[in-house]
Amino acid sequence: MNSFKRIFVLLFVFGTILTVYSQNHQDRFEKIDVIHYNFNLVLSDEADEINGIADIEIAFKKALTNFSLDLVDKQSDNTGMMVDSVLENEKPVSFQQKNNQLSINIGLTQVDEIRTYQIKYKGIPSDGLIISKNKYGERTFFGDNWPDRAKNWLPVVDHPSDKATVTWVVTAPSYYQVIGNGLMTERTNLSDETTLTRWQFDEPIPTKVMVIGVARFAVQNLDEIYNIPVSTWVYPQDKINGFKDYAVALPILDFMIKHVGPYPFKKLANVQSKTIYGGMENAGNIFYNENSITGNGDYEAVIAHEIAHQWFGDSASELDWHHVWLSEGFATYFENLYYENRYGRDSFIDKLKQDRQKALKYAKQSQSPIVDVTENNYFKLLNPNTYEKASWVLHMLRRELGDELFWTGIKKYYNDYKYSNALSEGFQRDIEIISSKNLTYFFKQWLYQSGHPKLEVKWNNKIGMLNIEVNQTQKNIFILPLDVKINYKDGNSSIETLQISEKKQSISIPSLNTIVSIELDPNTWLFYELISIKKD
Repeated sequence: MNSFKRIFVLLFVFGTILTVYSQNHQDRFEKIDVIHYNFNLVLSDEADEINGIADIEIAFKKALTNFSLDLVDKQSDNTGMMVDSVLENEKPVSFQQKNNQLSINIGLTQVDEIRTYQIKYKGIPSDGLIISKNKYGERTFFGDNWPDRAKNWLPVVDHPSDKATVTWVVTAPSYYQVIGNGLMTERTNLSDETTLTRWQFDEPIPTKVMVIGVARFAVQNLDEIYNIPVSTWVYPQDKINGFKDYAVALPILDFMIKHVGPYPFKKLANVQSKTIYGGMENAGNIFYNENSITGNGDYEAVIAHEIAHQWFGDSASELDWHHVWLSEGFATYFENLYYENRYGRDSFIDKLKQDRQKALKYAKQSQSPIVDVTENNYFKLLNPNTYEKASWVLHMLRRELGDELFWTGIKKYYNDYKYSNALSEGFQRDIEIISSKNLTYFFKQWLYQSGHPKLEVKWNNKIGMLNIEVNQTQKNIFILPLDVKINYKDGNSSIETLQISEKKQSISIPSLNTIVSIELDPNTWLFYELISIKKD
């Protein structure tokens, strides 16, 4: 997801009542592991009700006599899902639906035993699958699951800790086209009116990025990069501009592959959709807001952000929502890195400065750390802390390590956690291994501690010495390298790096030349707020 989506998130949050679910995901994580979902869905234009058959393959980590899946119950407004039956080996098993949980009673399992359950259900999705009309008045169906909205239309473990492969089998009116995760393996005309489409995704992903899109599309097969087919799916009315705008996916994909590693999936489709976000990083089929197409390339940054998510968020996923910066902070920084690569250092610096201002502005409203374990409203975790400030953490880490070690560390982290899940501690551990540095202080102050350096600086030039006093005015004291550019009367300049570790620190630097001014952070490497800088 791109930071643009926060506009849509806020609108959504204010109009939605978030339910607190009793399910302890950690407890369930220790008991079961979904291996594969097979979703067979029937969609129609006569009603918004969907008919589903879900075949779910589960590995049991413990001996159990029951387990639960997330599925929203029937609601007072007639939305929600009603389960008709649950089968194991074609034999009915008992189940209960309560508190948006589907509890299934089973015979005692063995540790490491694998079983498959078939769930037949139907209902009108209240969320998750957006059934509506697009801006041209045409009916569409778009999955939109982040963070845990898949349970509105699918029986799942709706948490990023449980990743699985997925098959979509969608029966819909024949004038629609269906896009899903993975590769299309079947398209069959069942009659003059209906068509069955099958998409197969063979890499494990979280439910937040498992989706389908059903609409009238114009489809362009752009090209293949490293044997990865890249395509564009847009409304027919937006064909010309859409094909033009989304074509930027090719150089972005090329950049990511060269700098991080092979693309983790088998295809990349960029799709115009009804997502409530600016962009949503669904695995292998990214959905963009339907107004993303302008013909002017206005969404290039969003496209870069969402493609970066295919590595960070989709393949290497956060183990828990509170570590969402591993998705959003990484995608934001790689969006910026792509701009540095394509448009030069100045463009990159401009984006960094904009990001810093966004995060500093947010800090005036909320004093919370990037990894905020106290926040249980997952939508509220999408904020300039987890996007822009987190991106800056990676940027400062790059300066701490140097480019060579930074890129080595990024690649190690990705390779260690691709198709799996990570916590922030795992990233820190990989970086420390690569760099042979103890970086506890760095990650503690930037990830787990609120606030940022707020600097008051005084200086003078007396008797051949530059005297600088740095005062950190914020509550929590930071350890940081502070670059100071010294401008001399003769037009020359030099840069000195001050190691700051105290609330108030005085440093003297020998200088025989007359100094006319000093500047902080001339090369844009530090996340900080300048309160004042003045000459004594």
